Amino acid sequence: MASGDACQVAATAHHWSGREARLLRHAMRLSVRAFASYLGVAARTVAKWESGGVSTVPRPDTQAILDTALSRADPEARHRFDVLVTRPDGDGRAAQPVAGYDYEAWADDLDRTMACLGRQEFSLARTWLDRWLRRYHPNSNDTRGMHLYGRSLRLLGEVLQDQGVISGPASAEHTYRKALQVFTELGTPRRVAQIELKLVVLEEMAGRLETAARRYESLTADERLSAHDRTRARLWIGTALSKRGLNESATRHIVPAIHDFETMEEPEDWSIAHQKLALAHRGAGDLNAAGKAIDVALTHRVNDTPLQRVRLDTAHAHILLSDRATAAGGLTILDRCARISTRFGLLHQLQSIDGIRRAFERQA
Repeated sequence: MASGDACQVAATAHHWSGREARLLRHAMRLSVRAFASYLGVAARTVAKWESGGVSTVPRPDTQAILDTALSRADPEARHRFDVLVTRPDGDGRAAQPVAGYDYEAWADDLDRTMACLGRQEFSLARTWLDRWLRRYHPNSNDTRGMHLYGRSLRLLGEVLQDQGVISGPASAEHTYRKALQVFTELGTPRRVAQIELKLVVLEEMAGRLETAARRYESLTADERLSAHDRTRARLWIGTALSKRGLNESATRHIVPAIHDFETMEEPEDWSIAHQKLALAHRGAGDLNAAGKAIDVALTHRVNDTPLQRVRLDTAHAHILLSDRATAAGGLTILDRCARISTRFGLLHQLQSIDGIRRAFERQA
């Protein structure tokens, strides 16, 4: 009998459990999703087999499908399967996921989380994240799991940041610092630098503007960051300076950032930068220039999420409130922004709106 026929007979007689199914997937070098598609079953079914290990035995019809998959695998894959099955520990070593974790499903949930974050659906985003953060036990030997864990922490930090929960034991700052530890341990310098940039944003949000501007400045030349992130850091120097009342200095950072975003073809950041420029001009008392800049930002808004809409319209209202002739319109826009912020739980934006309204009432 030919060797290929011998393999086929052995495969047909094989007893399958979740352990063997997992080893066949590793031998064929397929993801959970690709293996499920190859077999014609659901990805969650494959994940269930693998998490159950030897205690999970597929139905007889599925056993036959696995028999066929092994018999049709190329000789190299069948050889890899034989080697894996005969190991005492029976695993694929580096290729094996930690028992109970379906990394493809986790990655899919992070994609869903990002979509929810863009729509400010914070409760749903937390649901996707919590299902993994609560069950995963950090393991320095599990590189892929730790990478997904770090990404999950970063996204949770972004949820908390957008909600305005920036300090305390269950805050964006605390969560970002946990993510920073994970990415430092993994040795991923770009992700470390990105988290460092996030932490500076929190410094700015907390009102520590001088410290924030100084740290942004150092990150504009940090080669760990992409050119895009370095340009964002430059823009945010201008934001911090503008909040300190140093508006002329602010424009010297914001204007080059606008040019860089245009060169990079980043329309969303380009629009946001015009919003920042408008506020710097307003702070300097140049309402004409402020009006032109905010018109550009409004006309070219790209990502019209609730959060971005509130940020942009709040800036517009702030400029209108600086002129008594347009103040009524500014108050109307500010009221609308407050309603949207309340609806979506945008605490930091509500605080900004209240601050603008109080400052206006003091001057009235």
